[in-house]
Amino acid sequence: MTDLLLLLALALALVACGGLAVMLLALQRLISRAPRLEAQGQAPPGTSLPDISLSVVVPAYNEADNIAELVKALLASKPPCRTWSLLVVDDDSSDGTAALAREAAAGDPRLQVLAAGPRPAGERWVGKNWACDVGWRHLQGQPSPPDWLLFIDADLRPAVDALPLALADAIHSGADLLSLAPQLRCGCLAEWLVQPIIASLLGLGFPIERANDPNDSLAFAAGPFMLFRRSAYVAVGGHRAVAGDVVEDLALARAIKGRGLRLRYLLATDCLSLRMYRDFAALWEGWSKNWLLGLDRDVVRALAAAALVVELFTVPWLLAPLGLAVWQLIGAPWLLLACLGAIALQLALRLWSRQHFGLPLTHWWLAGLGGLIIGAIAPVSVWRTLTGRGWTWRGRSLATAPQGPVRAQS
Repeated sequence: MTDLLLLLALALALVACGGLAVMLLALQRLISRAPRLEAQGQAPPGTSLPDISLSVVVPAYNEADNIAELVKALLASKPPCRTWSLLVVDDDSSDGTAALAREAAAGDPRLQVLAAGPRPAGERWVGKNWACDVGWRHLQGQPSPPDWLLFIDADLRPAVDALPLALADAIHSGADLLSLAPQLRCGCLAEWLVQPIIASLLGLGFPIERANDPNDSLAFAAGPFMLFRRSAYVAVGGHRAVAGDVVEDLALARAIKGRGLRLRYLLATDCLSLRMYRDFAALWEGWSKNWLLGLDRDVVRALAAAALVVELFTVPWLLAPLGLAVWQLIGAPWLLLACLGAIALQLALRLWSRQHFGLPLTHWWLAGLGGLIIGAIAPVSVWRTLTGRGWTWRGRSLATAPQGPVRAQS
């Protein structure tokens, strides 16, 4: 019986080694072929800006920690075109988000702050969809609606050339929706444990090359940065068409491709960075919100994916002490070597992430704990999504929509 258990442990460790090796090779292959946001050539001196218009829309709900820094970064951007503006849509915040946005702008006329007001009675709106739709309806009502719409999350940080590079690429490529994948920033222990693993899973689950292929049904977009051609946004119905979709970026990307429009998804880790969660509670709420939906509500896939994460990242750390004991007691080093091999591959994966995305090695040795957290997130996500109990984002229920009369906008 003991021999059988040791063989099982060795098999698990070897599977982890093989799985991590395949993961690393697959990521190298996929990312090396993935397109990146780059300059479309240097404009000659004196060249005028594109004679088009762009509106940047920031849906903001209780973003006191982020909004001022984002507003300052956006207003400090190089001009992307001749006419552009910034619209912050305050989604009924209670933390002074709107006032902080105005203060950060210091009277800059390009900024307007709009109150979204409560969602209308009898309609289900989740996440940021309501604020985005309110922003679009406001812009649509102007004498000259913008040619391009850029929806940006408040926790994104753009470099000064991010907007002009993105708009130039969208125009040059003929994109109807251009979405950019930012560099992930981690600031708390929970993020260091979970985010590097999740980033690798997203890279494998949604290959960028396939997302850009018009003949491939796979679609993906990064919600923090979505640049729409106005006609395409109208054609798919905008955020109103996905009002009840929790993962609205994925739904909009699929709608764009479904209508035969051009979806373009690029890496932009040199000019965009994103910090998603401030603490463990926010991370737990966020990923338990998205895990099952990201796997198309397939319960078996959701649980199997989490089990695989535990096998690859947690099991080697759990079995390593047993391997050491077996080596000391009977002189058989194979289990310990297999565990150390898997752990070395985890380090290699983080070294690869540092080389390609600038992600530091911080707390890499706690990957086993990160795997356990993801393993726990999956069943919680299944339960919350299917029952609606505890299924929230920033404390707002995703199972039912807040109701009440629409407040006058200002």
